[in-house]
Amino acid sequence: MPLFPRSDAAGNQSPAAASPSGARRRFRKTGVVAAAAAVVMALSACGGGAAPQSDGGPVELRFSWWGSDKRAQVTQAAIAAFEAENPNIKIKPEYGDWSGYWDKLATQVAANDAPDIIQMDEKYITEYSTRGALLDLSKYEIDTSKLDEAALNAGKSEKGLTGIAAGINAATILANPEVFKAAGVELPDDTTWTWDDFARISAEVTANSPKGTYGAAAYGTDEASLGVWLRQNGKSLYTSDGKLGFEPGDIAGWWANLKELSENKAVPTASEVVEAEAAPLDQSGLAVGKNGLAFWWSNQLPALEKAAGSDLQILRFPSTTGKAADAQLWYKASQFWSASSRTKHPEETAKFINFLANSEKAGEALLADRGVYPNSDVRAAIEPKLTPADIKVVKFIDQIKDELGEAPAPPPKGAGAIQEIVKRYTSEVLFNRLSTDDAGKKAHDEMKSAIS
Repeated sequence: MPLFPRSDAAGNQSPAAASPSGARRRFRKTGVVAAAAAVVMALSACGGGAAPQSDGGPVELRFSWWGSDKRAQVTQAAIAAFEAENPNIKIKPEYGDWSGYWDKLATQVAANDAPDIIQMDEKYITEYSTRGALLDLSKYEIDTSKLDEAALNAGKSEKGLTGIAAGINAATILANPEVFKAAGVELPDDTTWTWDDFARISAEVTANSPKGTYGAAAYGTDEASLGVWLRQNGKSLYTSDGKLGFEPGDIAGWWANLKELSENKAVPTASEVVEAEAAPLDQSGLAVGKNGLAFWWSNQLPALEKAAGSDLQILRFPSTTGKAADAQLWYKASQFWSASSRTKHPEETAKFINFLANSEKAGEALLADRGVYPNSDVRAAIEPKLTPADIKVVKFIDQIKDELGEAPAPPPKGAGAIQEIVKRYTSEVLFNRLSTDDAGKKAHDEMKSAIS
C-alpha cells in the first residue's frame, strides 16, 4: 500500500507524532496539527518580528530537524562546512525523529524558545506562518534565483517567504521488475498508460503470481494519490483561499476505483492493507517482492532499492487520457528551511539558510538526503557524487519538468488532520462498513471542518 502516510516526504520512516501525558494516544491518531495550532495561537497575542542583536561578536544559532541517523551525519557535515567559512557563527544542532518533533517544536514556540533555524514540513508551514511564528526570509539576503519556481512558491504565503525548499520530490509509482518478470508480464509504458491499464496490468500480475503477491499496492491512505486523482479530474485537494477544492462525489469516485481494484484482486485485501500499513519501509510489499507497483515519493527509491536488493523503476502516475502531461504531477518541496520570527539573530540565520540553499559545499554534504537539490547549479555540481539510485531520481525529476501541472495550493491551516481522515474512511470502504458515497459525504464534512 502507499507509504506516504507513515513517512515524511523525504522518505523517513516515522510513526504518527506523539504528545505528552494522557493526550498522547489521541495525537497518534489525529496527528500533531491540533497541538501545533493550540500553542502557536499564543503568538497571535505576542506578535512581533525578529530583533537583531548581533554586535559582530560570536553568535550561536539553534538548528532543529527531524530524520534518521544518516541525516544527522550529513547535516552536521554541512554545519561544519558553514562554520569553517563563518568562524563567528556557531550552529547548535537539535534533532530527533518525526514522532516527537512537532510536539517539541509546538512547546518551544509557545514558550518563546523556538530554534533559530527550523526544518519545516508542508503540512504545518501554513499553520506556523499564519500565526506569526516564522520569519519572512524575503527581507534578508537569500539568493533564490537558481531555485525551482514551483518549489520556491510553495514557501510563500500572505506572510511572505517563510520557507526555502530543502529538496524536491514528486509523487510516483515505483515498480519492482522482478515481480513482473516472475509473472511474465511486461512493465507498463508510463508515458501512455491509463488507469484502466493500471487496473488490467495489476490484476494480470496478481493472477500470474504466488498467493499473497499482488500487482499493486493499494492507494487510499495518503493525500498525494488523492491529489493526483483530483487534479486529473479537474479538481484540487485545496483552493488558493484555503478551502477544499472538490466535492463528496469526487472522493467517492476515487474510492469506487479502489474498491474495484480490490474486488478484481489487483491490490491486496482490506486486512492485508491494514497489515501492510504497519510494516517498516524495508518490509514493505514492494521491497520484499510482494507488490509489483506501489505509491511512493520519488526520493524514497534509494532506500527501497537497498531493501529490495535489486533495481526498481520510477514511473509516472497513470492518467485518464494516456498522455504523460495529463498525469498532472508537480514538484513538491520535501521540507523547508524556515526561521523563527523571534530569532535574535535574523541576519546570521538567513546567512546559514542561504548557505544550505546555494552553497556547493552544503550540497556535497547533504547530497540527495532531503530530495533532489532545488538549486540547479548545485544539483549539477554534486551529481558525480550521487549514488546510482539518487541519479535515477534526479533524472526522473528532470524528465518530467515539461509535463508538470500547475503547482497545487499549499495545505491550509488545519490540513494536518486530513491524512488521518482519508486513511480512516479508506478502511471503512475497504471493509464494506460504508458505501463509497456515504464515505465521501462524511469524509468531506470532516475535512471541511478540520480546515475551517
